[in-house]
Order: sequence, then C-alpha cells, then structure tokens
Amino acid sequence: MTTPTLGLELEWGEIPEGTFWPQADTLVLLNRDLRPDADRARLSCFGDRVWDLNAAIFEDHYRSTSLNFDLIPAPLRLATKHYCWQLLNHGRLWAPRGAKRTRITVTTIHQLFVTELQFILDWLVKQGIAAFCQVTDELLDAFVDAILDEDDPLTGTARTLTEVRRLWGHREILPPAMRLPQAPPWAGQDTAEILGTGSTARGENRTPRIAEPTMQMLLSWAVRFLEDFAETILAARDEHAELYRRTSEGRRFTAAQDQQRHRPGDLLPKVHAYLDGLRRHGGALPGSLAPDGGRAIRWRYIAMLLDCAESIRHTGTGRLIVESGIPVGEQALLETKFTVPRGGGPWRQEISYDEVPELARLLSTACFVIVAYLSGARAGEVLNLRRGCVTRDADSGLWLMRGLYFKGALDRDGNKIPDGTVRPDPWVVIELVAKAVSVLERLHPSPLLFPTRLEPFHRRWVNERRHGDARSDASIAGDLGDFVQWVNQQCARLGRTDLIADDGRGPLKASRFRRTLAWFIRRRPRGLIAASIQYGHAHVRMLEGYAGTYESGFPDEYAFQDWLYRLECLAEDEAALAAGEHVSGPAASAYRTRVVAASREFAGRVLKSERQALDLIGNPLLQIHHGDGMTCVLDPVKAACQLRGDVDDPLVTPDIDDCRPNCLNLARTDRDMEGVRQKIADLSEIVTDPLAPSIRHQRDHHELDRLQAVLRNHEKGDTP
Repeated sequence: MTTPTLGLELEWGEIPEGTFWPQADTLVLLNRDLRPDADRARLSCFGDRVWDLNAAIFEDHYRSTSLNFDLIPAPLRLATKHYCWQLLNHGRLWAPRGAKRTRITVTTIHQLFVTELQFILDWLVKQGIAAFCQVTDELLDAFVDAILDEDDPLTGTARTLTEVRRLWGHREILPPAMRLPQAPPWAGQDTAEILGTGSTARGENRTPRIAEPTMQMLLSWAVRFLEDFAETILAARDEHAELYRRTSEGRRFTAAQDQQRHRPGDLLPKVHAYLDGLRRHGGALPGSLAPDGGRAIRWRYIAMLLDCAESIRHTGTGRLIVESGIPVGEQALLETKFTVPRGGGPWRQEISYDEVPELARLLSTACFVIVAYLSGARAGEVLNLRRGCVTRDADSGLWLMRGLYFKGALDRDGNKIPDGTVRPDPWVVIELVAKAVSVLERLHPSPLLFPTRLEPFHRRWVNERRHGDARSDASIAGDLGDFVQWVNQQCARLGRTDLIADDGRGPLKASRFRRTLAWFIRRRPRGLIAASIQYGHAHVRMLEGYAGTYESGFPDEYAFQDWLYRLECLAEDEAALAAGEHVSGPAASAYRTRVVAASREFAGRVLKSERQALDLIGNPLLQIHHGDGMTCVLDPVKAACQLRGDVDDPLVTPDIDDCRPNCLNLARTDRDMEGVRQKIADLSEIVTDPLAPSIRHQRDHHELDRLQAVLRNHEKGDTP
C-alpha cells in the first residue's frame, strides 16, 4: 500500500496496519481532547505550514503553542509532519524507559519539536540525509561524537539522544521510508554510558534558588503591598473603573445606555461646585505636559469627572473652566491618595488616573509572590487558581487552598488527563496567603486569580490564538521584573536602602520559588515572614496538606536542601574535630564516631536526583542536628523531646526548639559553648534587675545556674 504525498513524488511504502495516514485536510488534533471553548472551524489541518495546538492545551497559563514546519529542513519536512501527526494522534506509542505514561502530551511534543528534534534534523540533512530510512548505525555513532563536541550544552543532553530513540521506537507504526535501522540505536547502550556522565541530565534540577537577601526583600515588599498599600490601590482601582465607565468606550463595553446624562441646566452648577472645590483645596485642573513643556487641560478626564461629553471643551461651560484662573497640573489626579507612613514620613500622596493599571498589576504580582512562595505550589498550579479557592476549616482552624493540578494527573492507562483534576488533598496555607487571595478576588472580576488582563477592557496585547486567560510563566516572570524595577525606582527617589538587589543568578522566575522556600525552611526556620509568622510555622502548615505529599514534589525539594545543609555541617564538624575541638555531653562519643564515619561514607558522593536525597538523609550517620547552644546526636529511642515523625521512621527528626537538658542525645561542642556564654551574659544582666517579678527572678536564676554548670563541665572535659 502506498499513500499520496501531497504533490511530492515520494513513496512511503507499506503503511502498517492500525496506522491512519493523514491527508491534506485531515485535522491535526484529530484524536485529542479539545477545550470546550475551542473553535472547531479554525482547527489546523495536516496541509498547513503551521499547526496551532492551543485547542488541545487546557492549562490556562500556557503560552500560545504551535509547530512551524518552515523551521524544518526541506528534505525531511514532510516526513517530520507525518511523524509529529502520529505522535499527536496515534493511540499506541513507544515511551522511553522509566516513563510513567505511554502517550506524549501536546506541550511535550511542542517542546521536543522546537529543541531537540530541530537540532537532530538539521544535523541529518547536513550529512546528506533526505529520508529517515537512510540513517545508518555508523551515522548514529557519528551523531553522538558531534553532540559531545558541541559547545552548546543543550545539544549534549540526554534528551537529544532520547528523541533519536523515540523516532526509532515508532518503527512499528511508521512505513519503511520513515524507519531507522532495525537494531536499537547504539546497541541499546544507556544514555549515561554514552555520554560518560554516570547519570542522565534529565533527573537533575538545575533551577537556581533565589539568594537570601533578594528573596527577603522581595517577600518583604510583597507583604508591604498586601498589608499597607492594598486598600489604597483597591480604592484607586474602583475609582478608576467608575470613571472609565463614563467614557464612550466604557459605556459600549458595559452595554450602558448612552442617554442624556444631564437635564438642561444641571451641568453648570456641577461645574461651579467642581471649580470651587479645587480653589478651596488649592488643587489644579487635570492636565498633561505638552511637547514644548507647556501644560494642556485633560478634557477627557474632566468629562469623566463631570460625567458629560468631551465636547464640553467647545461650550460656554468649557470656557468657564479655562477662564477660572485655576492652574493646570501635570497629571490627572484621583480623589484616592496614599496616606501610609513609611520610614518617618508619608510613602507618597497623589495617585494619577494613568498609573492605576500599573499599581493594580503590581499588587497582583505581590499577591502572586505570597501565594506561590508560601504555599509551595507549582507555578502552573498557582496560575490556574480560581476565586473561592481558599476556605477556612471551622473544625481545625486551618486555611485550605484547592485547585487544579496537571503534573501527575493521570488516567487509568497512565496518560495525562489533559484538563487536569482537582487535588484531593488541599494545600494548607497560612493566613497571609488567604489574605492575598482575598485581595485578588476584590481586584478584578475574572474567575481566575491571575488573569492576563485585570480588566476586560484593558488594552493590553493578547495573542488571539491562545485560549487560556491566565497569565503565562513568561508574563509572570516579566511582572516580577517590573515589580523589582518599580520598587527600586521608588527607593532611589525616596533615598531608601531596602531595595531588591539582583542576586546575579538570572531573572526572577516563579519556578525558583519552591527551591528557595525549601532552603529558607531548612536554614532559617526562625526567620520572620510577617509579624510573628516564621518559616518553621509555614512548614508545619504545609506538611498538613498537599505540599507535604510526594505528589507535590516539595518533599524532594526540601530533602535536597536538607542534604546540602547536612553535608556542609558535616564538613565543618570534621574540620573542627581535626583542629582539636572539645566535645562534652552524654552523646559526645557517638558524635565523634558519626562525624568520622559519615565523612568517610559521603565524601565525594554524587547526588543523582532529589528523590535520592530523600533516601540518603535517613542514614543514621547523618542524624546530627545543630541547635541553639547544643547538638543533638539523634537516637529516637533515647529522645526526650517531641519527635517529628514516628520512632521507626528513618526520616524522623528531633524538635530542636523543644530540646530537654536531661536528654541522652545531647552533645556540646566548643562552638555550642559560644552560644551558652552569650546566654549566661544576658541572664547575668537580667537577674540583677531589682524590679523583676519574684517568679521570673527565680526562674532566670535557676536557668543561669544550670548554664554555668554546663559551661564548667565542658571546660573541665566532663561528659555529663
């Protein structure tokens, strides 16, 4: 059996049974679930040069997605179209080893098309290949040599070799002219062996965390927007929306009746009242700066204020305004003003009509930082949240956040559910996140919390091919950059020092939040987020819901940071012991044994994946936890504190904040004693206060005596 070649004289050969071969008018998304809002009449056909895939993408935050076959070398273009069509529509597909599903997703097809596949095809054509069947084993060996010599690290990844294997793996559903050699590429050798890496690059998350000073200031300003600026911005947004509704565009958008707004004689008293108010408060007429430096009256804004036609400028009432003697300002100012004191003086006062959309966008971005960062949710999950997603459980007092998830949402056959599914276990969030969601629900009318446009009439360019109304990963990254720029400009204007510094690790992206949160929870558990909320408190809340499950991926992120932190501590402990550091306490001997043995066990260890970190941190040799003035050499059976986890759980950890002086797991190093000495100094000053209550005085004296005994025993070399 042969098939038509759309005008090209090329025979594909026998089409395998069960393989449907498309014609020019065959739909590209013939066998894919489509969005309910997809326009079936505008779906792409096989013969089109560019295939629009947006109708099959249910995630509202995805950017416009298409396959442009003009980017494929001409000799392999048609074969590539047939191959991609089968990837999109054939029900029985080959999957790489270890894949959880057999059917590749639409977004993954787009990703491999614009990255690995284009590179592979360009290289093949440069070798004189005009059909896939011309590829030989020798040529595949040469391809490996070529990508290993490439300067661009993208082409040297395991994903590039995986796409060659994917093309080979589909031999059974492709005709002879599109089949690679029958034997598995590279004799079935693993990618790690071919590249000599010892592991595939795919399992490693290279996303850089956000540096501590940058994240602290970013979160601080986000919380400031929420707690100090939100009410003012919301009021300004409402005033802006009401004024806009009085314009001809606003009336058309809201389907308002464009009827006569004033009866004869009603407008003049209104104008007199407006002008008298400006004179009384020393105000100025709304204006704008002309190119020559002069000021021009903003008649459009005056018409909005008076709810009349802009043609007022050509009437006697308009002349009354011009001849009022009131100066013309540089902006069109709102009634709403900032009154929040900051740093000993007002943050700012006036708000112009033109800057409201920017302020609203900044507030939305601040809320995104709070929701995405403090929930531990994936960026795509946050961008797909809808109003009403946060509720408070009356019985437990917990704030619960519910929404769709897409990654890991699989059907019975192990394939992705395209429209996602509601997470059965909600995120448990802190009240700050709930407050941010509440502000977002008041900021705009969209059912999505993070829509592309905060107002439907906002004239912001939107790709009409894209179906989703949520902001994309790229647009939220741009918003984060705009947020930082605005904050730093205001800091420069006001002489403030709390600007958001560049961390030198690339642009801020939402994908960097999860790893950064895990770092802060592990390294700065007592660090304040807002008011009395600490990272440790946020972590406890998160572990009670979806963020604490393995499906969320957050435990892997946390385990990775925990692994790095424990290795750093281990290196410091080993160096200190080698330098002669003294260790006392009942667990001193166990401490020395574990440090030496762990150094021997883990020195030079290569971590292949974050999930492997989760397994390794359960090793007993790594159960050394440094606290405030003490070190816990954990043996769960002997622990006197309230453990986090079950005794038999290899990942159980001690509650360092609940450390008991009589615990048999305690060891004290010379470094711990520095903290003890500082506490002794502080208590010695407190107990001399004659005005202290007697109960407090006795308690502090008792603690001072205990710490002095600890210090004496340590200095004498005793172990109790």
